[in-house]
Amino acid sequence: MSNRFFVKAAFAGFMLASSALAVLPAFAQSVYNRGQEADPETLDPQKISTSAEFHIMRDLFEGLIIHNGQGKVAPGVAESWSASADGLTYTFKLRANAKWSNGDPVKASDFVFAWRRAAAPETGAKYTNVLYPVKGMEAVHKGTAGAKPEDIGIKAVDDRTLEVTLAGPTPYFVELMTLPVAGPLHQASVTQHGTNFVKPENMVSNGAYRLRDFTPGAQTSLVKNPQFHDAANVKIDQVNFIPLSDSAAAARRFQAGEILSTVNIPANQIKTLRQQLGAQVSVTPQLGTWYLTFNQDKPPFNDARVRRALSMVLDREFIADQVWNGSMLPGYSFVPPGTNNYGPQIELSFKNQSVIDREEAAKKLLAEAGFGPGKPLKVEYRFNMSPENQATFVAIADQWKAIGVETTPISTDGRTHFAFLRDRGSYDVARAGWIADYNDPQNFLFLLESAAIPGLNYARWSNPQYDDLMKRAAAEIDLGKRAALMGEAEKILLHEAPYTPVLFFTNRNLISPRLEGFTPNPRASNPTRFMSIKG
Repeated sequence: MSNRFFVKAAFAGFMLASSALAVLPAFAQSVYNRGQEADPETLDPQKISTSAEFHIMRDLFEGLIIHNGQGKVAPGVAESWSASADGLTYTFKLRANAKWSNGDPVKASDFVFAWRRAAAPETGAKYTNVLYPVKGMEAVHKGTAGAKPEDIGIKAVDDRTLEVTLAGPTPYFVELMTLPVAGPLHQASVTQHGTNFVKPENMVSNGAYRLRDFTPGAQTSLVKNPQFHDAANVKIDQVNFIPLSDSAAAARRFQAGEILSTVNIPANQIKTLRQQLGAQVSVTPQLGTWYLTFNQDKPPFNDARVRRALSMVLDREFIADQVWNGSMLPGYSFVPPGTNNYGPQIELSFKNQSVIDREEAAKKLLAEAGFGPGKPLKVEYRFNMSPENQATFVAIADQWKAIGVETTPISTDGRTHFAFLRDRGSYDVARAGWIADYNDPQNFLFLLESAAIPGLNYARWSNPQYDDLMKRAAAEIDLGKRAALMGEAEKILLHEAPYTPVLFFTNRNLISPRLEGFTPNPRASNPTRFMSIKG
């Protein structure tokens, strides 16, 4: 899941949020104003693609399995599950008291309906390919001749028993079930309202919260769902997700008590904020990679020599330590450290070379590609605006200048930036990021498979050898052999550089002492249902 970003509404947004709080329903006694990186592009759980949307979906919907407040796998709608001896059939037992926000029971058939909708190409679901391990899912989603929704390996044995058949061994399958695309949908409301089922007056959800209202640029408000099976233990009555792309503005509003948590901290203020706020400043590891993507459809960025030169000359330590003030880590691999089911970390071959040696090697590569003093390489660098991303652009442009590259910035808000990349807009080089949806190297490496959803392969890169290695890895039962195959794939990725890693993400939160239960974890999973507010 990617992507950190957005919005320009500071004081105006807060005034809108404040006015909304003035008309809260009588039962809403505990209100959590939650700083968010962006507005959601959509509230359709099958069409979301950003971390901002994932935070909201964790509150609105509950899948078979969830990530709890510590980022650990835990029961959701399924109170238990089991796998066959060959690992190809999973049986989920649904809890008897699982209900939709309108009081209807959550049934196994709700998952069947949802998965078939996700598989339908016309739905435009962003994450359907993570369900390709399910038998028949890929064929239906790709519109293969003769493939029918009924062929998908999901079956409602009865109202409380769901059976899933896989096409091959999938070590991370259980964790896939935590993703919103694998969750249920209320068939009657989706059928009745079509795409408008996401509107507050129409949405029927099964999570700890239901949608109250959505005001773009101001807030997305959710209120406690009394039908939720664990409603008695949900302590916060209302949560307002307030979009704040400017981390410095978010910090000011946090200090003013207007929000109780943030998803980001301005890198240049971390030391000062630690002095002022102490333990309220939290910086912890996260499974995510901050990277640059090169447009393979646009010369000369379809030339691997150009891409390698631009990657090679980046001083990642300087960017991490000086630009990000130590709040990010230098990244020399696409799969971040701490990823499960992997072998030794695969890193860029030039990691241990001096900056001077790298510059000389990069100049030679550019010369081979036809660029030099008489013909400088000109690059448009596209990024989503934030103080840190702006400062990173300045550092990268300066480092590229050392090898004769002329760089021009193009910045937009996060929502526009990632929609532009996803919708195949024309660009040279762009900043992007990916936060793990499940802890496995496949969740990073699948992004560049030819079969991946185009909206996730920003580079539009295709490599048959890479695809073959990933296909063989998907069919491999032995975890060691599987890891070795994916390691070979990552070597190709790093050498060809359609994406080049720059940094590894961390969780950088401001957390009020009034907010209990917000536990930073590598999955960045912090559902509101596990929190409470003091005072």
